[in-house]
Amino acid sequence: MSDSKDINIYMDSLGSLAKDASRILAQTSEEQKNEALLNIAKTIDLKRQDILNENIKDLAEAKKKQIGDALIDRLELTEERIDSMISGLKVVSDLPDPVGEITDLEPTPSGIDVSKMRVPLGVVGIIYESRPNVTADAAALCLKSGNSCILRGGSEAILSNKIIWECLQNGLVESGLPKESIQLVETTDREAVRTLLHMDKWVDVIIPRGGKGLVKLISEESRVPVIKHLDGICHVYLDQDCELDKAIDIAFNAKTYRYGICGAMETLLVHKDVASNVLPKLLERYSSEGVELRGCKATNEIIEVKDANEEDWQTEYLAPILSLKIVEGLEEAIEHINKYGSNHTDSIVTENSEKVKIFFDQVDSSSVMHNLPTCWADGFEYGLGAEVGISTDKIHARGPVGLEGLTSQKFIVKGNSQLRGS
Repeated sequence: MSDSKDINIYMDSLGSLAKDASRILAQTSEEQKNEALLNIAKTIDLKRQDILNENIKDLAEAKKKQIGDALIDRLELTEERIDSMISGLKVVSDLPDPVGEITDLEPTPSGIDVSKMRVPLGVVGIIYESRPNVTADAAALCLKSGNSCILRGGSEAILSNKIIWECLQNGLVESGLPKESIQLVETTDREAVRTLLHMDKWVDVIIPRGGKGLVKLISEESRVPVIKHLDGICHVYLDQDCELDKAIDIAFNAKTYRYGICGAMETLLVHKDVASNVLPKLLERYSSEGVELRGCKATNEIIEVKDANEEDWQTEYLAPILSLKIVEGLEEAIEHINKYGSNHTDSIVTENSEKVKIFFDQVDSSSVMHNLPTCWADGFEYGLGAEVGISTDKIHARGPVGLEGLTSQKFIVKGNSQLRGS
């Protein structure tokens, strides 16, 4: 499918079918949605070897194209990652359904009652790279929140995505729901992405998951509202009042848990008074994992590392590379984070509760943490079930976007024949 006219027709058909399905899902009971999620989980479990086989084919092709270690890591499916997909589906089925929830009921002086009802967004377009588990995770959240979805994964994961999508549709049909509730763009032609971004007639919101280049392109091109984050430039600040062993463990885990996730620490800030105690030990541990360190001038007076430059403070490495900076104190740490950070996730390690409050109040990120590595920034770990993405915007959804982030609210107004002006 290379002709742009054919792609437009194909995508328009997906959009129309998705809109029809969204109207059905908006009225679907929680019980039926949960049944579908559990049927999908069962099918994925039964088809796990088929999924792994297709993923092996994708991995082989991706390695030929040398797409990079970070993307390879995201692309690879293992038994554990399939177990996680299944677990995520079951967790989402157990979560309370936000649709129809009535809040903020308030009587007014006029006698009318005003409240808000949670409703689905409608049709969600999700554009993502590499991670085939997103196919199941994103679809599950959309389904539970009463939204249909159009999924467009990267060409490097097309076979993995197709087999997972087949499992999704089987679960829907088995539960009596329209298979068009979850659709996958089967063409790898990039024109399909551009077309999806212009489908404001059918699509209510776009959620991109991928590298900065992809997200930037989508944000600039889309006629549909976008929930996004561009970078995951995350920081950990080791304060002078930290417990040293705890601080070292946190700083090590924040970087080495997984290099390719957006919550990985990219810059470590260290108070000058504890630098000489923690940096030599961290150098030893990072070196054992092959992590390349780039430090400021003050860092190089304590340990020998590569010189960091201005670009390093602005870079999301998604690789075993870490920037180090020694700071005078909390104020400088916060200034650095707010200047160079991406509003994703930042953490302070300290035993001083007053400094924690200042950090939480002044760091302008979607997640701020205390005595934790930034890699905890994850919807599943936050109790949201699987996440459809992380938003660093300041719209209705910020941070990991779970069920509530995939809904909106409408006003419900009740009266008893009150006439305005009388």
